[in-house]
Amino acid sequence: MEIEIWSDIGCPFCYIGKHNFEAGLDRFESKDKVSVIHKSFRLDPAASTEPDGSMAELLAKKYGKSLEEARQMNRQVSGAAEAAGLEFNLDAVIPSNTMDAHRLVKVAEAEGKDGEALEHLYHAYFTEGRNVARTEVILDIAQAIGMDRIAVEEMLGSNDYKESVISDQNEANRLGAQGVPFFVINRKYGVSGAQPPEAFLEAVEKAYEEEKPLVDLGGDDGASCGRDGCE
Repeated sequence: MEIEIWSDIGCPFCYIGKHNFEAGLDRFESKDKVSVIHKSFRLDPAASTEPDGSMAELLAKKYGKSLEEARQMNRQVSGAAEAAGLEFNLDAVIPSNTMDAHRLVKVAEAEGKDGEALEHLYHAYFTEGRNVARTEVILDIAQAIGMDRIAVEEMLGSNDYKESVISDQNEANRLGAQGVPFFVINRKYGVSGAQPPEAFLEAVEKAYEEEKPLVDLGGDDGASCGRDGCE
């Protein structure tokens, strides 16, 4: 069974959704038969690599809120993250461009380390307050998960995987994705948002039962993020 997950490193509900999905999948009896494919979806392709504003300032401007109201929104998101077993430090987040971070996930996929790369990128972005658009941050993450630092640096100095990142997003648009995280099971079922683990488990079990071959027994026959923001 194949499950495709579209997400953005800068999307808080994508990080929460990833953990909830993994918690649900861990309870699936046939999880060893599931192939997870991570797909790119950039919420703000025009974001700066060196932004000069905080996440709260960005939210306040986008939604016409006061800075304190934006901080309250962040506190609510942090509460949702805590419920999923995650630690968010949204006051420290640097809301930067995620193209190169997505490219790292792409090159890591060839080594079967895409999920691991994504996890480290999320943690750097939401917990450590690191700028994931910076080459040194990406290289540190690549090295931490056992990738060749020099090879990744060469990739970042090229245009490799940029078209793949863009293609993923176009594909999500064709499938009708309104935001991320967006989960597609066997190209038949779609699950949007950071749903609870139980919802993911139910969806996977349903899809699996429908895909299982007939056995002859011998008898009678979630919250999500869009380009306009997170809700």
